[in-house]
Amino acid sequence: MSPLTASARLRAKLSLVEAGPHGATAALWRADRPRERYLAYLVTMHQVIRGSVPLMERAAELADRAAARDADPLGAPLARYLRAHALEEADHDLWLLEDLAAAGADTGAVLGAIPPPDVAALTGAQHYWIEHHHPLALVGYIAVLEGHAPAALLGAVLARRTGLPEAAFRTVEAHARLDAGHVDDVYALLDTLPLTGRDEALLAVSALHTVDALTSIFVRLGRRAPAAVPLRETGRPTSTGGPG
Repeated sequence: MSPLTASARLRAKLSLVEAGPHGATAALWRADRPRERYLAYLVTMHQVIRGSVPLMERAAELADRAAARDADPLGAPLARYLRAHALEEADHDLWLLEDLAAAGADTGAVLGAIPPPDVAALTGAQHYWIEHHHPLALVGYIAVLEGHAPAALLGAVLARRTGLPEAAFRTVEAHARLDAGHVDDVYALLDTLPLTGRDEALLAVSALHTVDALTSIFVRLGRRAPAAVPLRETGRPTSTGGPG
């Protein structure tokens, strides 16, 4: 029997914790007040995604430095992958702002909102690991985010439930199409890299943290009182509930 590949080993580890984010997202979309929850979801995803391309660019820079300074065999292929993926993900934060605008949200208020601690925990850990350990850590983060794409029919279902215009679901529908290919790319990368046991441990720590942080975000979004999102027309929130 052939030994498991690096990608298969990471997939196996993640399979043990998939119930967390899957259960949290299912509960979120079954909850009441779907319009308010969807707007809060878009705001949170914007807060996450606007940090992703800068993370990839910084990790690519650090990978190049490692290749040049330490003859790190991971450096050059990792930098190439990260730069290519950064191009694929470019402007997705702007897509989300356009979706929010189509839903009537005040995008200026969205940009000015302080990201909550669970968003900072999700992305901030990656800053620490790529700066103070190795940029390979970001691949674990990417594998999880790409592996949790919206379901193919989610946009259509939410459009019916929320009454929002089709233009408010552009990013959800695009990621449902695109992310399957992206997750295949990231796992293919892992099987071309000369990973050590220590490297695989770093990937697992990063990926499992990402799963835990994503689950916390979706649990928050699924609470009874969704976070208020100001509307462009009135300046009033879409919900009278308190913070999510």
